[in-house]
Amino acid sequence: MISGQPCYGACDLDTELMRRTDVFVHFGHSPMKESEGIVYVPLFSNVEVKPIVERAIDEELAAPDEDADVGLVTTAQHMNKFDEMRTLLEDRGYTVHTRRGDERLTHEGQVLGCNYASAEVPADQVLYVGGGKFHPLGLAMEHREKTVVIADPVNNVVTLADAEQFLKQRYATVHKAMDADRWGVIYCTKIGQGRWEQAQEIVANNDDAYLITMDEVTPDRLRNFGLDAYVNTGCPRITTDDGPQFDAPLLTPGEYEIAVGNKPLEDLSFDTFHGTW
Repeated sequence: MISGQPCYGACDLDTELMRRTDVFVHFGHSPMKESEGIVYVPLFSNVEVKPIVERAIDEELAAPDEDADVGLVTTAQHMNKFDEMRTLLEDRGYTVHTRRGDERLTHEGQVLGCNYASAEVPADQVLYVGGGKFHPLGLAMEHREKTVVIADPVNNVVTLADAEQFLKQRYATVHKAMDADRWGVIYCTKIGQGRWEQAQEIVANNDDAYLITMDEVTPDRLRNFGLDAYVNTGCPRITTDDGPQFDAPLLTPGEYEIAVGNKPLEDLSFDTFHGTW
């Protein structure tokens, strides 16, 4: 049996297929949960990381002679090159700080789109080696005191994560939602993304909120409900990365608390998942 469902991470396994089989084999992501019935098979990128790490050192990282330590993080698909990244930095004179985050993370130095605990290291700058903007933006939001350097080995680009521009976009969405009367509170049924207690609590404290369950959260699906604004208790990437595609404001639980006046605007932060599922 082969799953035809889309899969965005180890938090998004095909639960129907798991229920009907004795062994479920998942390729490409690191495990979030120990289970006798799930076999995780890692798949690593074959792209070389040395050129992009050296560019990051030359172009964006503070020089080691300035007593500049560096934190090092990457994603699951580049973990096979993690020791090489560390050695490259150490050979150039850096003290490299790494750690394994919480139970949701398998590897030392690994970050997820919803968890950046591995970046909690004693360094003012963090080198993120990987593709895309979502992970480093979330990292910069979660650790605003740090400079986050993005070294993308796939697109051969070195940049800095601009959390300020991202914050402005989120502020605008929260402000728009402040005028909302009727709310939809989304409980995601994906196996590693459901925050049932949090969704229930929001609905219990708002007489004009409706609990909506779904697996895939898309603009078309929400358009059917015609509510003024929505709170997404599932994957934060849907809210922050895909948010501009939705007709009505789509907020994280923390942003919702600001929109309804329970918290000040200064408390706006990135939505993260911690612990196991």
